[in-house]
Amino acid sequence: MGFMRDVEILWDDLLEAFDNPDIEEFFFLDRETGEIFAIPTDYDDDEFWEEIEAQNERFLRIPGFDYEQERLLIYEFIKNLENDGLKEVLERAYEGKKPFGRLDEILSFYPEEFDRYLTLKETLISDRIQRWLEEHDLFAAADDF
Repeated sequence: MGFMRDVEILWDDLLEAFDNPDIEEFFFLDRETGEIFAIPTDYDDDEFWEEIEAQNERFLRIPGFDYEQERLLIYEFIKNLENDGLKEVLERAYEGKKPFGRLDEILSFYPEEFDRYLTLKETLISDRIQRWLEEHDLFAAADDF
């Protein structure tokens, strides 16, 4: 691999890309510019995809936030709850039993717990990003965090 210059990668953009549950969209990082961009998975331009493939050292596909990781995150969050009533509701939602409800909707009635959940989620994603950056010999500046 050739010489790599320091590039600035916007942490918020990386967080957004890693937290992307949309399977209709791929996010890429341009190692030369630090730019993060999204492309629809059904983008119909063979030349574009060939260019991305040919320059796979430059254009890194950013892995999205997958279902299994989200389930693990929710499980960890529920396990550490102290509010037994909320814990029971979330366990039923997690197991797929009634009442059906998305975690965000249920937690919207519990602002402190919702904040804790979001903090846990951001920590999980930040850890994934750090590992991903290290795997690709990219290191975020310490002041980005």
